[in-house]
Amino acid sequence: MKRLTDEIRRIKKRGIAAFIKGPSPILYHILLLGMSAALALSLPWTISFIADKFLIYWSVIGNDKIFFIAIEMVLTILFLFSTTCLRKSWKDRKLSRVAKAAGLVSVIPSTGFLAKRRIKKLKEKQGPSRDVMVISSTGFRTFVDPEGDLHQLIQDCQKARIMLLNPNREGATVRAKSLPDPEITPESFGEQIQKSIDFLKALKAAQKNIKLKLYPDPPFLKMAILGNYIWLQHYQAGLNGQKMPKYVFKHDPDTGSLYLPFYQYFVERWNNPEIPEYDLETNRLIYRNTAGNEVRRENLDTMNNKVVVKRDSLMQEIFKDGNKVKNGASFHSHTPVGRTPAGDSPTALRQNLHSGLHPGGKQFTMLRSRNPICEAADWIALR
Repeated sequence: MKRLTDEIRRIKKRGIAAFIKGPSPILYHILLLGMSAALALSLPWTISFIADKFLIYWSVIGNDKIFFIAIEMVLTILFLFSTTCLRKSWKDRKLSRVAKAAGLVSVIPSTGFLAKRRIKKLKEKQGPSRDVMVISSTGFRTFVDPEGDLHQLIQDCQKARIMLLNPNREGATVRAKSLPDPEITPESFGEQIQKSIDFLKALKAAQKNIKLKLYPDPPFLKMAILGNYIWLQHYQAGLNGQKMPKYVFKHDPDTGSLYLPFYQYFVERWNNPEIPEYDLETNRLIYRNTAGNEVRRENLDTMNNKVVVKRDSLMQEIFKDGNKVKNGASFHSHTPVGRTPAGDSPTALRQNLHSGLHPGGKQFTMLRSRNPICEAADWIALR
């Protein structure tokens, strides 16, 4: 009921705005024509009045040298000021041509109440009854928070394709740890992502066309595609993405416009088979091949259990009885039993192995053999 009332209110508001906007060009031209006629009719009287007053004052100040010096100084200052303004206007004009060629129509700072209000109004104006495509980190402040830019827009759009961080992958952890705020942790990131998923589930239950994908790598761009407009922000390590300025690009048939490359970036990310789709009904991740056919499904909360259990069992076996190794070799390690060392991903383990460094920090040399422990850890033996 509340949603229906809000929709009726928005329709009325758009109707009033359209009613006001319709005759405004005609009123503008009528006002301009009236002002031009008034100026033309009053011109003879104005010139006569100025001439009479000028002759009166000229008889008084005609021989005043100080007055003439003051006039010369004022005119010199005005000349310098006007030339500076013309030069700056020329540079701004050149920059505006460059921005127009690139499709850039606006750069808006994200800080400030007025800026946030302007951003929200522009997005609500550009997005209704259109397809919305979003790449974000958690999505909580973007569309879950009632004050978010896309909170109402996601509910009103025809179709939404959204990409968020996978809370169980390294990208979410890297992004959370890069922010200096002590309240931002990988756990809080996971909670915000879960709230975003719950919000999208509610929309899906309301028969909205919503699709969600979870990407594993650290976020690079925050992007919202609203019809012919792209809103863009850059994620930078150590800085909150909400504080970064927002760039707005408009679709332009000109080949120099950056709208198409950014749009293509989203499409390629969305069609990447390594980025699974999250089924909002079954709460499972769906992996597809390049042809779009389903390959496998797995649970979101247990997708990394195989890797963790495999690594933990390996470390327990390696550090059994202190420094004893199953095959008889021995080395000293600084890593406690059962704990995962830093750089514990399979990729990091392979890189440390090839560089001659064990994940625990001790150098060792690996023989050219197929060690069962190395195979169990998914390490690559030198051949």
